[in-house]
Amino acid sequence: MSKIEVNTVEPQCGTTLTLGASGDTVTLGTGASQSGFGRTGTVDWITTPKVTGDSPVTAATGSGYFLNTSAGTITINLPAGAAGSIVSMMDYAGTWQTHKVTVSPNGTDKIGGVNVGVDLTTEGQSVTFVYVDSTQGWLNTMDSTSNVRANAYITATGGTITTSGNDKIHKFTGPGTFTVCATAACAANNIVSYLVVAGGGGGGYDRAGGGGAGGFRELKSPSTPYTASPLDGYPSAPNRITVTATGYPITVGAGAAGLPSGPAGADAGTGANSVFSTIIAAGGGRAGSGPNPTYSPGGNGGSGGGSDAYGYPSSAPNMAAGSGNTPPTTPAQGTNGGVGVYNSPNGTGRGGGGGGATVAGTASTPGGNPGGAGATTEITASPVAYAGGGGGGDCGPGAPTGGTGGGGNGSSDGSGSTAGTVNTGGGGGGGNGGNGGNAGGSAAGSGIVVIRYRYQ
Repeated sequence: MSKIEVNTVEPQCGTTLTLGASGDTVTLGTGASQSGFGRTGTVDWITTPKVTGDSPVTAATGSGYFLNTSAGTITINLPAGAAGSIVSMMDYAGTWQTHKVTVSPNGTDKIGGVNVGVDLTTEGQSVTFVYVDSTQGWLNTMDSTSNVRANAYITATGGTITTSGNDKIHKFTGPGTFTVCATAACAANNIVSYLVVAGGGGGGYDRAGGGGAGGFRELKSPSTPYTASPLDGYPSAPNRITVTATGYPITVGAGAAGLPSGPAGADAGTGANSVFSTIIAAGGGRAGSGPNPTYSPGGNGGSGGGSDAYGYPSSAPNMAAGSGNTPPTTPAQGTNGGVGVYNSPNGTGRGGGGGGATVAGTASTPGGNPGGAGATTEITASPVAYAGGGGGGDCGPGAPTGGTGGGGNGSSDGSGSTAGTVNTGGGGGGGNGGNGGNAGGSAAGSGIVVIRYRYQ
């Protein structure tokens, strides 16, 4: 290899000037400068990532920067523009979509022909800026959003999204789609936590039972630290949902209508199912009702509906309360309804409380016939109870409260029944038909679906 020193070169027009031969090195002398060549389009990457605490970052031409915005935004200031100057930057942690990078020009320099900064907000983005001239300033010559990396965690869309620590929580209060955009490299992180609660059963008419709560299904993945209910289904392998990169339609069951009066042949309604993937929570069983013209027993469902007080003892079969956990799941998705009591000969009575997720509906006792208690979970980042049974109608001064978890109150002397709370799966309260109050039953609460997973 040879070395050639060129001290002066006469200006040439319309000719080709070649410096050096193949394999030679052309070096600028001390104090000399070049113009018009630009760079080769590469940078030297600084492999120590810049973090939010380093902001603003002052960039130097010829350098590439890994920018980590996990803790917040970063501003990077470009150097004074000179033709051929080049700066690159890369989303180090895949978090620019959460915390942006702002690229600011120096002084009156421009980016894409405008003297304003630009925001980079795309996950996994990498960009390269080259300074061309004073008209356009810095131009983006390379822009990659391929984000070629193994995903440590799930990314997904759908529902109302919140975060808790390292987890994302998707809440569905109506129909929608949980769409998994990318799965995690670690298989264990693809097992998601979920809560699926069905719509509750409606309250019955006239000394009637309370509606059964909607079925309650929960699973807590080991990847998501929170306090689950006692009904955590993780120990049973069929309950575990390992997601793939696809869309999962979500069904949120409606609460059933109560029976506000006694038209012939009518009954309170049964709650609608809620569904996520292979997990189905069954709608709550309807409450048993008084004569219209016959007596109806409590219905089966996620939790069973309470029975009416009429029909006893002459029509005992119609006093049956509904069965919970129908169809059966492990752990059980609900409990049985309570049985009503008819007080002969004065004609008063109390309908049985509807079953709740964890406690069966109360068989009527003096002073009240409450619905069964639901289950409390912190899957949404705070303790919330779901799937309480509706209180039975009390033809007296009792206190037929709904079960904890959204169950509606039953009617008693001087007060009417109340509806189950929306998006809890609570059963509707039963009517009383006695002195004061309201003989009609109330509607139940709708269900809910919640999905939780680790995202960082």
